[in-house]
Amino acid sequence: MTNIESLLLYETCLCVWLLSYYKPDARLQHYDVAVDYLATTRVLPRLVEVVKGSTKEKVVRVIILTFRNMLSKGSFGAQMVDLGLPQIVHSLKAQSWSDEDLLEALNLLDEQLKDNIRSLSSFDIYKQQVLVGQPDWSPMHKDPGFWRDNITKFEDNDFQILRVLITILDTSNDPTALAVACYDLSQFIQYHQAGRIILSNLKAKERVMKLMNHENAEVTKSALLCAQRLFLGSKYASIMQS
Repeated sequence: MTNIESLLLYETCLCVWLLSYYKPDARLQHYDVAVDYLATTRVLPRLVEVVKGSTKEKVVRVIILTFRNMLSKGSFGAQMVDLGLPQIVHSLKAQSWSDEDLLEALNLLDEQLKDNIRSLSSFDIYKQQVLVGQPDWSPMHKDPGFWRDNITKFEDNDFQILRVLITILDTSNDPTALAVACYDLSQFIQYHQAGRIILSNLKAKERVMKLMNHENAEVTKSALLCAQRLFLGSKYASIMQS
């Protein structure tokens, strides 16, 4: 990386750090909407990528300070946990840094993340996986208890999570994300009494069927299960899968 590129990277991170100081204001009614929108962008994942690979102390410091400011805002806390930030912070703490502000920020962020993990529900973590477009095979996806306990939450915000899962089917090139999205839609059909109707109204069938001939076997398997449940219902689809 050239000096100019390093400078641009630092200045970009600095701008995000400055934005992270904004606090709710009753006069600014768009604040919560802005924070929610920012949490669905790639800003946080990009910062995580940079902090994992950077050896520049000032870059690491400004990113860690940004994380510390963002942790309690919106749904950033759940997203940080999902991105593996607790492990990254633990690794950074083991390195030799000369900046006392950075050391203090790392220790504080480490404690805050531990508190955050204790307070997060599995659905909070799941939601962030989906909203950033990176669902993976974490245990909750195949846990019947998770789906039974949280199925009505998929109705929130006009079925926002379902709409994002369907968008992933249209836009993602990641086989894991595609397979998990198909599987989760099939789980919704299984556990929600109106699942087939809701997903049909959201035009999920067309997207799922396009993936039934995907080159990745995992995607094909999940798409086939989802298609069977969309057309046959969960009872008969489960018989065919057995």
